[in-house]
Amino acid sequence: MLRGPWRQLWLFFLLLLPGAPEPRGASRPWEGTDEPGSAWAWPGFQRLQEQLRAAGALSKRYWTLFSCQVWPDDCDEDEEAATGPLGWRLPLLGQRYLDLLTTWYCSFKDCCPRGDCRISNNFTGLEWDLNVRLHGQHLVQQLVLRTVRGYLETPQPEKALALSFHGWSGTGKNFVARMLVENLYRDGLMSDCVRMFIATFHFPHPKYVDLYKEQLMSQIRETQQLCHQTLFIFDEAEKLHPGLLEVLGPHLERRAPEGHRAESPWTIFLFLRGDIINEVVLKLLKAGWSREEITMEHLEPHLQAEIVETIDNGFGHSRLVKENLIDYFIPFLPLEYRHVRLCARDAFLSQELLYKEETLDEIAQMMVYVPKEEQLFSSQGCKSISQRINYFLS
Repeated sequence: MLRGPWRQLWLFFLLLLPGAPEPRGASRPWEGTDEPGSAWAWPGFQRLQEQLRAAGALSKRYWTLFSCQVWPDDCDEDEEAATGPLGWRLPLLGQRYLDLLTTWYCSFKDCCPRGDCRISNNFTGLEWDLNVRLHGQHLVQQLVLRTVRGYLETPQPEKALALSFHGWSGTGKNFVARMLVENLYRDGLMSDCVRMFIATFHFPHPKYVDLYKEQLMSQIRETQQLCHQTLFIFDEAEKLHPGLLEVLGPHLERRAPEGHRAESPWTIFLFLRGDIINEVVLKLLKAGWSREEITMEHLEPHLQAEIVETIDNGFGHSRLVKENLIDYFIPFLPLEYRHVRLCARDAFLSQELLYKEETLDEIAQMMVYVPKEEQLFSSQGCKSISQRINYFLS
């Protein structure tokens, strides 16, 4: 519980709320003035008065819910106020405000989930990022938040969560992986709980695969010993040596052998692959489906068949796929002209630059679109948008 000047500061803050208690004996100029000629009897003012009273009640309830969230041992006496006769329930927008207030408070006082301040698990922020910053990926928006949140809120998961992201370059695979890292961990990619591997950078030479296997196993064990919630990202997963994929198998099994059982209760594996699903999407669009009507049922069979049938594809022939150790294959659809415009707009806003709608069109038109006849999909997705903006401004 806050003491000393901090408690006084919060009491002062509470007094500023619309629902703050008034001094005893304070007169209200509108009370007792219901005569028709009185300004306080004006119907518009009476409606405003009711709205202010409702806002005051909400403010009191926000304060009660916030105080119970950060001081759970002292919230019994406020319980009645939180569940009063109005039957008020916290809406989504109000929950976001409450989360922001709690995050601010916890930035200078330890009140971390699961007792580890390195772990933030900001699901509200993740939902906002997916819905606002990610464009053209309704399937990703539907699946990622639900699966990750459901897994991390499971008290004792039976296995690690394995997600495989599939899509063309520039469609958002790394972007979403970064969203997860930034919202689940205080220090993002710099967190002790996160490890990222790029196949061609960390494991470039097949002849050293035995050494890579030892190094990979060692890093997984060390990270799981440091954190009880870990995240491992494998970029260019289609280029991983089959031997490395076999090493990961025991960590993804539902009942792993005792010698390989993960010491971390919550472990997430992300595999980012550069598969092309454009042809399937194009056929659906030509058949009259709108982009937003495309579902996992349309894409998943084609996606899994492509993974298995691809020549020289160690990932598709590994036990991770053959034994169904991957929990979800998540497709990233190819981006269209309208999505590239949105990416350009976001790039301007991130650099605090002014723009015109015509400017967004000019930048989007710089991209190459395929197939040659339809010119529907950006061949690079939203990749290199920032460089094109810099070129445009120079």
